Amino acid sequence: MSRLVGWFVANPVAANLLMAMMVGTGLLAGMSLRQEEFPSVEMDVILVAVPYLGAAPEEVEEGVCLRVEEAIDGTVGIDHVTSWAGEGRCTVFIELVHGTEVMGALADIQSSVFGISSFPIETEKPVVFHAAPSDEIITILLSGADERALKAHARRLRGGLRSLPEISQVRLEFVREDEISVEVSEESLRRYGLRFDQVVDALRRSSLDVPGGTLKTPGGEVLLRSKAQARTAREFESVVLRTRADGTAVRVRDVARVVDGFVEDDRRLRFEGKPAVLLELLRSGTQDTAEIAGAFHDYLDRARAQLPEGVELHVIEDESEDLRSRLGTLARTTTSGFLLVLAALGLVLRFRLAIWVALGIPIALLGALALFPMAGYTFSLMAIIGFLLVLGIVVDDAIVVGERVYAHEAAGESPETAAVRGTAEVAVPVIFGVLTTVAAFTPLLFVTGVMGQMFQVLGGTVILCLLASLVEAKLILPAHLAHRGKRKARWTLRQSRWSRLQDRTSGAVEDFVLRKYRPWLERALEWRYAVFAFAVGAMLLGGALIRAGWIDLQFFAGSPGDSVYATVVLPSGTAQERTETVAAQLEAAAQATRREFDGDAPPDERGVRFVLRAVGSTLERFGGPMDSLSGSHVAQVVVELTPPDGRNFTSEQFADRWRERVGEIPDARELSFEQWGMSLGHPVGLNLSAPDPDMLDSAVAELRAELATFDGVSEIGDTSERGKREVRLRLRPEAEMLGLRQRDLAQQVRAAFYGAEAQRVPRGDEDVRVMVRYPRAERRSLADLEEMRVRTPDGVQIPFSAVAEAVPGIGYSTITRLDGRRVVTVSADVDRSIVTPEEIVRSLRVSVMPQLEARYPGLAWGLEGEQFQRTIAMRGLGTAFTVAMLAVYVLLAIPLRSYLQPAVVMVAIPFGLLGALIGHLVIGRDPDFMSLLGVVALSGVVVNDSLVLVDFVNRRRNEGLDLIQAVRNAGLARFRPIFLTSLTTFLGLLPLIFVESEATFFARPIAISLAFGVAFATLITLFLVPCAYLILEDLRGFSERGGRTPVSGEEGRAPARTGP
Repeated sequence: MSRLVGWFVANPVAANLLMAMMVGTGLLAGMSLRQEEFPSVEMDVILVAVPYLGAAPEEVEEGVCLRVEEAIDGTVGIDHVTSWAGEGRCTVFIELVHGTEVMGALADIQSSVFGISSFPIETEKPVVFHAAPSDEIITILLSGADERALKAHARRLRGGLRSLPEISQVRLEFVREDEISVEVSEESLRRYGLRFDQVVDALRRSSLDVPGGTLKTPGGEVLLRSKAQARTAREFESVVLRTRADGTAVRVRDVARVVDGFVEDDRRLRFEGKPAVLLELLRSGTQDTAEIAGAFHDYLDRARAQLPEGVELHVIEDESEDLRSRLGTLARTTTSGFLLVLAALGLVLRFRLAIWVALGIPIALLGALALFPMAGYTFSLMAIIGFLLVLGIVVDDAIVVGERVYAHEAAGESPETAAVRGTAEVAVPVIFGVLTTVAAFTPLLFVTGVMGQMFQVLGGTVILCLLASLVEAKLILPAHLAHRGKRKARWTLRQSRWSRLQDRTSGAVEDFVLRKYRPWLERALEWRYAVFAFAVGAMLLGGALIRAGWIDLQFFAGSPGDSVYATVVLPSGTAQERTETVAAQLEAAAQATRREFDGDAPPDERGVRFVLRAVGSTLERFGGPMDSLSGSHVAQVVVELTPPDGRNFTSEQFADRWRERVGEIPDARELSFEQWGMSLGHPVGLNLSAPDPDMLDSAVAELRAELATFDGVSEIGDTSERGKREVRLRLRPEAEMLGLRQRDLAQQVRAAFYGAEAQRVPRGDEDVRVMVRYPRAERRSLADLEEMRVRTPDGVQIPFSAVAEAVPGIGYSTITRLDGRRVVTVSADVDRSIVTPEEIVRSLRVSVMPQLEARYPGLAWGLEGEQFQRTIAMRGLGTAFTVAMLAVYVLLAIPLRSYLQPAVVMVAIPFGLLGALIGHLVIGRDPDFMSLLGVVALSGVVVNDSLVLVDFVNRRRNEGLDLIQAVRNAGLARFRPIFLTSLTTFLGLLPLIFVESEATFFARPIAISLAFGVAFATLITLFLVPCAYLILEDLRGFSERGGRTPVSGEEGRAPARTGP
């Protein structure tokens, strides 16, 4: 190491070129990196979707979902299979084992699904695809016109956006598909002696385009074509159904009404009371958020100019603006932290030394940024948070090196010699100290789950910064220190105000060391066993505080958001008119709450941006397609707020007041008021499965009742959705004598009430279904079913009631299956100021679930939502932390050449944890999973100073110094660098701790753990580590003497132990 350092000191050009390369490549990488708010989360998931239009959930489960599950059973690489059977659709969510080759698994699953031959004939072709993540970058809303006009404008706008090279995916939401409905009344069918299948067959035979081949004439080839495809309602009305004996024709218009409208979908969206549709610009793969947003905003004025008067375009969400705002917040926080670190260095160290030491921060950060392309990282919030967390840490090794170089210069050595010798003296402990910090951050690379993938970037960023800082401190910094101001090599700057302030600060530190720290250290060494016992007692007290509930440890504290939403779920089958009424009630209460908070404030000072009302479906956000609810019984009202610094109320206050105004909705199954932020699912969620559906329903009801007994638990719900009325058709025995079979009955009823698809007509980028069915007025009651005529194979028309009976029953709206069993998810929200989700789950696990398992044999349960993610993350973190601690031990044992001395160094780790807990108490925030990540990282940081201290003791003992004197001198000599490294780490993190925003939400608990853990560990390093060193030597001596009391002076001048 001395030779390498000496070469760079003798060749400052090489050091400057190395610095320029790190800075230059870092800047180039920073300008070319893709920007995104959060790192893309790779999902090892395959989706299978099979439409079975018009079928009830139980029919979908039996006819489709079970067959898909059976077909893919045994496929290599499948971890879990979740199926959703809804009305008219089966969706299968296949999670792969981590590390499985996705494309290979996709090919196997496609082969299995496409080979199924036992699907009902009414099902459509299955769709099997890899669920690649796509982020919503910009959400646009069009409002102010009727549905047909809004759809036309939205499709035109989508086409214009897709024509831009930067934009590839634009999704329409709350836009119904076109449908041509041929509505034939029962009276018309009877009058003309027609059947539905005859009408369908006539449409298929008469409305079509057929290529007729090629006519090869002497003058060339001529294409032959039959063009009779009807495309509009008027053209379909002209189709001939039957020709009478007298030559007259019965046309569609004679027996039916043709409506060119929309599919019968319950979804509706309103913006500030006006009809609206949504367009979402998506980013996938390597697309850049800033490029997509830039292209969109350049096109925006043209798009608005193309809209007619009365149609408004609103940009309701722009992730690029959020990203720019959050990056700005983090940049300001980083700058503040850097200035605080620089000020601390400038007060304690000489100005030029402080400048060169502080310069290591941007060099290390840019050096790490240069490696981002090779690591596959993007410029995201997690990367910026990683830079911010490491801000005060990367300068630690530079401080240690700079302080030793300055000490050698003060002893009279030349700057070049001092640079080489000072750097070499601390080379081993500094290098291994950085490596221990790297080992401590390494577990972040192995945390599994959705959150784990995001934190891998954070951990990787910190590790790259640490490695870059090591290069800077060992090769670049010594050359700069050796050649700084040669004409004033003795640090004789003119006595300015700043230098006098430096002298006073430095003098105060030295005076504190000699007058305060030295006697305290000597007293601590004398009473070392008492000091150690006191420290252990403090640790036990910290554990007792956690167990007593003074400090609540939870997994996820919940992210603040700028949106508040109310979701209501009425009984399944509720008429859309009733749902619209309830949604209007929620919106009216939201508008009243808006007026209460905003009052007469000017538009640019109001806290509420807009109000959205959705009926028939919830708005998808921060979740996949399975997280949304749909149906005529579902409604949601969303209130979008301005950023927190632009309003004088919180989203929680708005939600609470809104909830009070709404009051109770008597027929609501669920009514929730929540914030929209980063979410991992419901705070409390349990999956239940049982052999018998009735047993499962009973267990779900009891669990819901138990949850209702907990204080702070609200908005309890489940996914059983049982309660939708249904009619089961049963063929009478005498009907079989007429040649009717159950399938004949089912097909005729389906054609009449759902519709029989005659054909599909291309229109733009969609295929328009042509459906033949009863008019809507004849599909509204059971009496219409009774009035229906069933046609026998002989053409005889018989009243429905004569050949079949309608048996009323209760069905499911959705059925969920997990790994081959029906499951119901019971979920609840939690007021974290009263109780934590962990407390609820712990109580359920200990007392409630065992009783349910005893009462319902075969009942199985598991965690879902936030607590499921907690289990995955904690399992991975626990394993990784154990491996990291072993790595730290190895990295300490090598430079110390001892098996036992690493324990002395690592004694600081548990006390760093205690400092982290104290920090959370001081700040007033309960520790969570992010806090634990900070503690893991802290484990590597706090050992650095202890390692340098113990190494210093060993060096002095090897030079022949007395044990007690070596320990005492080490404490005195290392006080200033230990104090300064801890101070810079704390100050570098301080702005992050006290800046509360969405940008810093995840990083704050990590910063609290690091900052207060390092500050507390400083006391441990300065007092407990020297005491632990002497205790270890006492135990060694006691063991070697066979238990004899040591003779005075027996310890004498023994060299440091390098064995066990």
